[in-house]
Amino acid sequence: MTTTTPGNAAHDGASATMNDSAFVRACRREPVPHTPVWFMRQAGRSLPEYRDLRSGIGMLESCRQPNLVAEITMQPVRRHGVDAAILFSDIVVPVAAAGVELDIVAGTGPVIADPIRSAADVGRLRRITPDDVDFVDEAVRLLVPQLGHTPLIGFAGAPFTLASYLVEGGPSRTHGRTKALMYGEPDTWHALCARLAEITLEFLRVQIAAGVSAVQLFDSWAGTLSEADYRRYVMPHSAAVLHQLADAGVPRIHFGVGTAELLGAMGEAGADVVGVDWRTPLDAATVRIGPQRAVQGNLDPCLLLAPWPVIEVEVRRVLAEGLAAPGHVFNLGHGVLPETDPDVLTRVVELVHTTSVR
Repeated sequence: MTTTTPGNAAHDGASATMNDSAFVRACRREPVPHTPVWFMRQAGRSLPEYRDLRSGIGMLESCRQPNLVAEITMQPVRRHGVDAAILFSDIVVPVAAAGVELDIVAGTGPVIADPIRSAADVGRLRRITPDDVDFVDEAVRLLVPQLGHTPLIGFAGAPFTLASYLVEGGPSRTHGRTKALMYGEPDTWHALCARLAEITLEFLRVQIAAGVSAVQLFDSWAGTLSEADYRRYVMPHSAAVLHQLADAGVPRIHFGVGTAELLGAMGEAGADVVGVDWRTPLDAATVRIGPQRAVQGNLDPCLLLAPWPVIEVEVRRVLAEGLAAPGHVFNLGHGVLPETDPDVLTRVVELVHTTSVR
């Protein structure tokens, strides 16, 4: 693994340029020349060049090949002209590095060989070290020079979402086993989430040390919880990650799906930017989140399958609602659907840029 050393003059200069980018400035609630835009899952199955490159290579294997990661991450930047790249990876990469036997099954998602459902099971989930994810360090260091002035976003899964996969054994619609453990064995639950917070924090620190300009914490399944349960069982562990990154010098984005009632709490957990899904208008979300945080979002991904005149109206609506926030990063309310026409994404980027020129 590359040893982390203080940045040299060239690296510091590049960092200064990226920190002045529209994306980073919007995250910090500073004036921007235009609303920055990037898309969750922008490096993925909607791109034919991605499908060609990954043909015959499993997801976990792909995430562990730095050259492949770098190329996939670059693809949407070249094609769409987005204002930020997001590292190609998967939220279960660090738990696999922690010794959990799993596979990412096409069409299903992560499948855990031996789910964690007891205190003894939690005991076998070890911490990770930078050497466990040295391939991520290498990929980021390959990418930063290639991206030039385009900032790179690192990311990780939040403790609750990771715990849900580990307890359920895979994706779940009800999260019944997860909630049963949470309610029925709170000590075991908190021990599991505390360990996952340690793993997540180390994973993000590796990415920051290697040169990412921002990080996003994905809590994909937090929307299954009430606000009271979120604050009691989840928020302390997300906060443990986010607060310990407060002095890292990079914006922290916190995103979940179906989190309308949780937006204020998710901001309180330590985010600089709160991602909003398509269900809540950004002006309403800003009232809940408060003026001390920027927002990210929130076009419905399904709208990209509609005729262009419909898309244009909705993009302009999202931009108008985003003006209520102290900072706005345009994005979708969730990830790009595989059947999305890449040319539509490119047109959306152009529309956002031209419509939002300050």
